[in-house]
Amino acid sequence: MTDLSATTGVTDRPSGTAESVESDPIRRFLDRQRPETPCLVVDLATVRQRYRQLRTALPDARICYAVKANPTPEVVGELVGLGASFDVASPGEIELCLAKGAAPETISYGNTIKKRRDVARAHAQGVRLFATDSAADLAGIAEAAPGSKVFCRVLVDNTGSRTPFGRKFGCPPETAVRLLVRARELGLDAYGVSFHSGSQQQDPAAWEHGINAARRVFEGCAAQGVELRMVNLGGGLPARYTDSTPPLEDYVRGIEEALDRHFGDGRPELLVEPGRHVVGDAGVLRSEVVLVTDACDGDGRWVYLDIGRYNGLAETEGEAITYRLRTSRDGDPVGPVVLAGPTCDGDDVLYQRHRYRLPLTLRGGDTVDLLSAGAYTASYSSVGFNGFTPLPTYCVDGDA
Repeated sequence: MTDLSATTGVTDRPSGTAESVESDPIRRFLDRQRPETPCLVVDLATVRQRYRQLRTALPDARICYAVKANPTPEVVGELVGLGASFDVASPGEIELCLAKGAAPETISYGNTIKKRRDVARAHAQGVRLFATDSAADLAGIAEAAPGSKVFCRVLVDNTGSRTPFGRKFGCPPETAVRLLVRARELGLDAYGVSFHSGSQQQDPAAWEHGINAARRVFEGCAAQGVELRMVNLGGGLPARYTDSTPPLEDYVRGIEEALDRHFGDGRPELLVEPGRHVVGDAGVLRSEVVLVTDACDGDGRWVYLDIGRYNGLAETEGEAITYRLRTSRDGDPVGPVVLAGPTCDGDDVLYQRHRYRLPLTLRGGDTVDLLSAGAYTASYSSVGFNGFTPLPTYCVDGDA
């Protein structure tokens, strides 16, 4: 069991809660409008700020926002206006980006698992950049999107990530060489290599593994007459939860040093696919306490919220992501709690090992805000498990 008082660095507030550093426009909206809970509120000014910071930190990289992190149309529209590119995983995400004004050439179809008819549909809409990691998928791209650029995803070490990808995506570098050589034979443009160091990556040196693997693929392809041009650094840059993470400068330094070490003066074109880092800290999820009860075994209190694993908090599975909390009774004496969601599912328990300490006065009807909840909440919300509606999203603009 982890007591979150040791991870927040807050000593004069309930442990597991956060200091008042969140977006004032969000608090004003929540306090004045009092929307029905649960709901997510996103500050577009924070989204713009994060994008610009990353643009400055990685000036030579093409920034492809990972739409899956938060597909709210207003968010996508803001990023279109800033000149972003987009990493998409489905026809629906492509259509969203196009509807908000994105040019087809700014879209990267980064999902390696896709139907041939979806590839054809994307190609007909003007998309010309596709990821792959298998011979079957590559054949589908060659047939349905002739002449397109392809990049091959390699499997790398995700150590340090709070939500690693396992073995679902990517192939060994040797396989990537064969696929990219085959891509040229099929009339495709063998463009480059991608990897992903794992979401919410806490080790700035983690990109070393992928950049090293990319160099091996570049060298293997060059030996067979195929000159690659691009490395896609993937996502993984963190948001701010209860665990401390290094500053962005440390990640950029790790990436730059690895590129210098493995590519030297022959540095390739760069892509990066941030999602969580751009939108995570821009959002606050407001929930309401449904009820507070004593545990049946006498081990403390259970606090049930109207938000759970199936209507927005999928990333609490395995307690991978531990959000900072703010309650309507902050300042009162605190005690340990188990946090759970509202559904009739035994797995809808958010935190047991990570034991938050929340106000002893907390009662049904009080509010609990989950901070830095702008990523992978509304987009993970179910269509209606147990009849609970999908998580609504509101947008405010702190610069307006």
